[in-house]
Amino acid sequence: MYRNYHYLNFTVFTAGMVTLALEISASRLLGSVFGTSNLVWASIIGLILIYLSVGYFLGGWWADKSPQWHTMFTVLAWGAFASGLVPLVSRPVLRAAADSFDQLQVGVLFGSFAAILVLFSLPVTLLGTISPFAIRLAAQDPEHIGRVSGRIYAISTIGSFTGTFLPVLVFIPLIGTTWTFIVFSELLMVTAIIGLGLSSGWRQAIKWIWMPIILLIWGSIYASKPIKSTTSQIFETESAYNYIQVLEQDGYRYLRLNEGQGVHSQWHSEELDYHGPWEQFLAAPFFNATPYKPDQIKRIAIIGLAAGTIARQATEVFGSIPIDGFEIDPEIIRVGRSYFDMVQPNLNPLAEDGRVGLRRSQRKYSFIAVDAYQPPYIPWHLTTQEFFQLAHNRLEKDGVLAINVGRSPSDRRLINGLVGTIQSIFPSIYVMDVPGTFNSIIYATKEPTDIKNFYANLINMLNNPDIHPLLLRAMESVVLNLQPTPESNSLFTDDRAPIEWITNNMVLNYVLSGEMEELEGQK
Repeated sequence: MYRNYHYLNFTVFTAGMVTLALEISASRLLGSVFGTSNLVWASIIGLILIYLSVGYFLGGWWADKSPQWHTMFTVLAWGAFASGLVPLVSRPVLRAAADSFDQLQVGVLFGSFAAILVLFSLPVTLLGTISPFAIRLAAQDPEHIGRVSGRIYAISTIGSFTGTFLPVLVFIPLIGTTWTFIVFSELLMVTAIIGLGLSSGWRQAIKWIWMPIILLIWGSIYASKPIKSTTSQIFETESAYNYIQVLEQDGYRYLRLNEGQGVHSQWHSEELDYHGPWEQFLAAPFFNATPYKPDQIKRIAIIGLAAGTIARQATEVFGSIPIDGFEIDPEIIRVGRSYFDMVQPNLNPLAEDGRVGLRRSQRKYSFIAVDAYQPPYIPWHLTTQEFFQLAHNRLEKDGVLAINVGRSPSDRRLINGLVGTIQSIFPSIYVMDVPGTFNSIIYATKEPTDIKNFYANLINMLNNPDIHPLLLRAMESVVLNLQPTPESNSLFTDDRAPIEWITNNMVLNYVLSGEMEELEGQK
């Protein structure tokens, strides 16, 4: 009987690596359509664990019934082949789901999500059989079964550790999600075919060579096609953080990420007013005591720079003042430079997490704009008392913090929770709803202020020809859409910030309430 325990260990390592690589790559495969919220992650992880459990059970039974090396490598070959088919078979389903998301067809969307997850059942279940098979083949002495089992699971776990990082850090940014699936699948198929050759002879192994060949041909045909076929799409790419998409319509460019619900940046060669949340940040400093003038603004920080819409507007309105823009995804910065004219010499784009970057910065800012919230993707560490204390420390004496917050038409819990937390640090808070959107802006001043200050500053600037009209329109919008500052006892801290609880509930209630269909019917 063939026995090569070194190759068996290598097989277990490779199977463990590919299993976790599938799980990580699944999040990116689904993320371009369904997003990368913790609900999506929970679905992926939960179902893959179920599939692995079925595989462990089936593998134990199968290994006892047919404790043959040939059987294990045959199962491995089919598991590898099925793994490589997942992104190819799922393409039409994903495109249908992307179209349904754009058109707010909730039933089709959820059905597509379920169908994609079912596609993972076969490959993950088959890969789950490998560890029980390996234990059965390696355990020749009952007295050492515990030691053998421990070694097999340790090797598999080390493989899983490797498979956790390789897709994110190397393969997905380098070759994309589809080819990441195919590369790991090909590696596992080659491992299985070599194993069949060593255990059953190379004449038997050569019969399986069609698998990697078919997968390479099919992958070459489909991987070159765009992930989405959205009308007016001019660019798409994948980074370690996001699926990135650029659309162009009537001279306007739009940056969309992942599932595409929400525009993260907008650009036009001649227009600056996009009637969105970006220009409302410009009004932030003018809650200070009158007379407050635009030339008093010395430096700005933007957390959530994206492709630079706020920075471009601020440069136009306030002049070439220094702007530090924090954007965690360096690929988005590159897209901003290439497609959104993000080349202002006064802008310093920093590819790092906003809280980390703000902590490292020793500069003082006239105002800090936080544009990193997009339900359900709200970084909880940017919502806590400790973060707002850090922002407070980085502001000038008359500095202002401004935050773009998402909401649903009937649910303002996130706004209320943030107001309660910010009030523990900042003395004065104001809230305005951005018209025509599901966005609100929270303004917090470092010094005690009164809304009368804002009105007085606006009146003082109305007849000043040197004031940019975009600033005046933004301030007028604040006046027209100001909301009562809510009473709130909420306090989010680094120890307890139930942001996911609030946002997931808010999104689910919004979807189930029928408001999406009502809004679609009004278009």
